[in-house]
Amino acid sequence: MIWAYFESKAQTDPLTQAHGARSQSMGNTKVFLPDGWTYFNNIGALNRIEQSQIAAGFDHRFGIPELSTVGLGIGWKNDFGTIGLGVSRFGGKLFNQQVLGVGFSNTLGIVSLGAKIDWFQTTIEGFGTGNAFLFSLGGVAELGPRFFLGANFTNLNRAKLSQNNEQRLPTSVQMGVSYLPSETVRILAEIEKDIELDPILRAGIEYQLNQWIFLRTGISSNPARISFGLGLRKDQFGFDYAYGQNTALGRTHHLSLILKMGK
Repeated sequence: MIWAYFESKAQTDPLTQAHGARSQSMGNTKVFLPDGWTYFNNIGALNRIEQSQIAAGFDHRFGIPELSTVGLGIGWKNDFGTIGLGVSRFGGKLFNQQVLGVGFSNTLGIVSLGAKIDWFQTTIEGFGTGNAFLFSLGGVAELGPRFFLGANFTNLNRAKLSQNNEQRLPTSVQMGVSYLPSETVRILAEIEKDIELDPILRAGIEYQLNQWIFLRTGISSNPARISFGLGLRKDQFGFDYAYGQNTALGRTHHLSLILKMGK
């Protein structure tokens, strides 16, 4: 019963979903979009941010409050690399999941690598609370000034829902490419495979309309979804909105804010 519930909400809980409205407006692509949300999406790319950032966001899915997510991501850039912190909560009173974690990313030549450890808590009314620690790895290789290859491995230790439960949390790998045909266009394509589920294909595009306005769209499979979004960047502040449509379930709305720290 519990596992069926997990499968029914795939790609919405704090562990499997893409974080940040920028990512969600581009088909939930997440291997290489360096910003404050990169802690969740691919820890290996976190050191690619240009300066320290704080990101906060809210996701509202299908008009159901119990499928909402709030999150906070931090990337603290230093001379020796970038430290990441992440906090996220999904669900309502009857069922909810929390993530609290820390990670580190650094760049060696053309390759950026990172690792993180997350404390993952699941609470189900009537069943109790389970806790687990998850270990994840990620990386990005700059194959050219406009071409990047990335990969992210989530829950490599195959942590269980709790010490008293044999059900394991999702373990998945995401691989993708990012291509910048010009200074104003970014194209992404990815594949994600959970070891127990069918693969998911994703693609997205971002177009910089002018110095501070960005337009985005994307698609993903399994289930089929299309998404659109808008981004605003002005000095140290950023705002992103994403709208997603699933023909079977309905609409989703995602809002997130970015604050860059330092010059």
